[in-house]
Amino acid sequence: MIVLVPAYEPDERLVRLVGDLRASAPGVRVLVVDDGSGPASRALFDRVRAQGCTVLTHPGNRGKGCALKTGFAHAERHHPGEPVVCADSDGQHSVADVLRVAAALDAQPADRPATVLGVRAFTGRVPARSVLGNRVTARVFHLATGLRLRDTQTGLRGYPAALLPWLRTVRGERFEYEQNLLLRAAAEGQPVEEVEIATIYLEGNASSHFRPLADSARVLAPLLLFSLSSLSAFAVDTVALLALHAATGSLATSVLGARVLSAGVNFAVNRELVFGRAGRSGPDGCRATPRAPWGRAAARYATLAVLLLGASYLLLAALTALGIGLLPAKVATEAALYLVSFQVQRRFVFAGGGRPPASDGVGRSPGAEEQAPAPTCGVALQSARAHRADPRAGGAPARDR
Repeated sequence: MIVLVPAYEPDERLVRLVGDLRASAPGVRVLVVDDGSGPASRALFDRVRAQGCTVLTHPGNRGKGCALKTGFAHAERHHPGEPVVCADSDGQHSVADVLRVAAALDAQPADRPATVLGVRAFTGRVPARSVLGNRVTARVFHLATGLRLRDTQTGLRGYPAALLPWLRTVRGERFEYEQNLLLRAAAEGQPVEEVEIATIYLEGNASSHFRPLADSARVLAPLLLFSLSSLSAFAVDTVALLALHAATGSLATSVLGARVLSAGVNFAVNRELVFGRAGRSGPDGCRATPRAPWGRAAARYATLAVLLLGASYLLLAALTALGIGLLPAKVATEAALYLVSFQVQRRFVFAGGGRPPASDGVGRSPGAEEQAPAPTCGVALQSARAHRADPRAGGAPARDR
């Protein structure tokens, strides 16, 4: 079992977490990724390293998503077959809860292991922004995916070893990465299990680098894009249906023409905007998930469009035969087909699959530097020794996590 802790400008709470983990579970490997904290944090990471854990270092701040991907690549390469539990460095996750998630992860069936989320109850003295942000995100997530989770923003998560290659294909470099993981899991039908943990916020969560407005926008952006894409297609389809029906008087012709037009718009928007970054590197070099080739996605989408066209016509015909007006019948039909269309597009139409290239990281031997010439996030990892030799390597770390 590996406990992975991404850290940016941490304080004594990281030292305590590592020490308590080593004392409570000596057999657990602890892997810390210093996400470009800079010279000011060097002594603290030396103390963490002295407790027997591995420390990997980004030369600059790359974001939590990149830090996690670096850790996943290291774990996959150097400790194949071992599951990974991710915990935050700011004291929000107790050792007891980390081990509780680890135990639930160990209990997963080998044939279809689940991702384990440590979910908070949000009781007691919890910052209002945290309660509101989590409730809004969880509700939108449920509406967009049909999967009901109580805590979509938890940083305490357990991942089976079999998922490590897949984890590195999910797009996202910063806080939005963990939301994207859940979106992909829901889209691909991967099991997710929840384990209740304590809700811990120290000093009003002042140590967190999560920015409520900017990072909430990043987290919610994929969900909103999915919904806006479907709404835009619905608007195009509805306007086209009414216009064609007024011009031709034929329901079949109107439904067919409107669906062809809206399907083309929806396909283009989903491929280029909603899934547009899937096949490209992000702005700071993190590898993202491959998307289905244009031809394959178009063929899948056409198949789905034909099936939805038939279903839409049958439902519209049935509702209008009952005396319901065309516009309200259209709204009811689209509402019924919305979740079906959404899930099939995410799970089948645009799913690219594929395994990311293996990390080129090298193992650490006694006295050797820890480095990865070509890590997942496209940045070189520096050893503490190299970092000390050249202080310019760290630069001035940005506070954008």
